[in-house]
Amino acid sequence: MITTNNFHISRHSPLEEYTRLLNSKEEARTELLKYAADIKMQNVGKKVYFRGLIEYSNRCKKDCYYCGVRASNPGPHRYQMEDSEVLEAAKFALDNHFGSLVIQSGERNDKPFIQKIENLLTKIKDLSDGKLGITLSCGEQTRETYNRWKEAGAHRYLLRIESSSEKLYSKLHPNDTLHSFHQRLEALHTLKDTGYQVGTGVMIGLPFQTTEDLANDLVFFQDLDVDMVGMGPYIEHKDTPLYEFKNSLLPLQNRFDLSLNMVALLRILMPKINIAATTAMQAIDAQGREKALMVGANIIMPNLTPVKYREDYLLYEDKPCIDEEAAECQNCLEARIHMAGGEIGYNEWGDSLHFTYRNKMH
Repeated sequence: MITTNNFHISRHSPLEEYTRLLNSKEEARTELLKYAADIKMQNVGKKVYFRGLIEYSNRCKKDCYYCGVRASNPGPHRYQMEDSEVLEAAKFALDNHFGSLVIQSGERNDKPFIQKIENLLTKIKDLSDGKLGITLSCGEQTRETYNRWKEAGAHRYLLRIESSSEKLYSKLHPNDTLHSFHQRLEALHTLKDTGYQVGTGVMIGLPFQTTEDLANDLVFFQDLDVDMVGMGPYIEHKDTPLYEFKNSLLPLQNRFDLSLNMVALLRILMPKINIAATTAMQAIDAQGREKALMVGANIIMPNLTPVKYREDYLLYEDKPCIDEEAAECQNCLEARIHMAGGEIGYNEWGDSLHFTYRNKMH
C-alpha cells in the first residue's frame, strides 16, 4: 500500500481510484508526479539505460488501423536492412558503450525472416563477445521461434498489446485470425513461459478509448506481471483508417499529459520494472522524454537505423529525429538524460529488477 496526503493506492485499489489519478490536474497531478519520482529513485535510482534501436524492416503482413507501415499502405518504400548495416549499428553500440540493442521490425513469420533474425542474433553475440544485451520486437511468433531466437542470444522481448480491452482492440484491427486479441495474449504468455523478460505497452489517447480503459491497462500490466513497458501518446497518421476520427481525439497536449500520468502511476504500482521514455512523447513536447524520465521512465532508445530508411519507418506522423545520424542522436539523448537529473548506465544491460527479483523468489 502506498500512501501520500492526497491518495493511497495499491494493486487492489478500485478502478475508480486509478481513473481519478489518471485524470489528476494541477496540485493533485503535481503530487502524483513528485511521488512517482520519489518511488523511482528508491527503486531503480537515477540510472537510465540505452537500448540502441535498429528498425530492421518495415515489411509487415498485418494491417493494423493505426499504423503507418500497415500492409495495405502503398506509401512507404518497403525495405529490409542488409546484414552488414545491422552489424555496423551493433558495432556502433558496442564502441559507444551502449549496454543493449533493440531489433524491431514489422510482423512476419515466414521461414527466411525467422532464420535471418536468428543468424543476426548469433553474429551480434559473436561481434560483441556476448557484451550486448538484445531485445527483440518482431511480433507474434510460435513457441519454437521464440525458443530459437532465445538460444541465439535474445533475452528480452517487447510485444505491445496496444489496448488490453478486447472491445477496443477489435476497433483498432481487422476482424480476422491474423489480428486476434486472444492470439496476442497467448503470445505474451508463451514469451513468459520461454523465459524472456517480457515487455508490452499501450497507446494513450486512441479514438474510442476511455480513461477507464487505461486504468484497466494498468491492471493488465500487473496481472501479466510484465518486466518492462513501452507506452506513449497515440499520434495519428494520415494514411491509416483511424485518421478519419482525428476530430474526435483529445488535443495533443492532453494526450501527452495523460501519458505522463500513466508513466507515473505505473512506476508507483510496479516500482521495479523498466519503463521506456518513448519517442512519441517527444513528438508532442520538445522535452517529452526528459519529463517521462523525471517521473518514472528509466530506458531510452537512441535510433541507430541508417538515416536512409527512417522516412519509411514512420508508424505515426511528426516522428522526431528521423534525420539524425546515430552519433548525433546519442549526443542529444545524453544531454537530455543529464538535464533530467539522470546518469547513463554505460556498458550495462540494465535488466529489469522486477524480473531479477521474481526469479530469485522462485
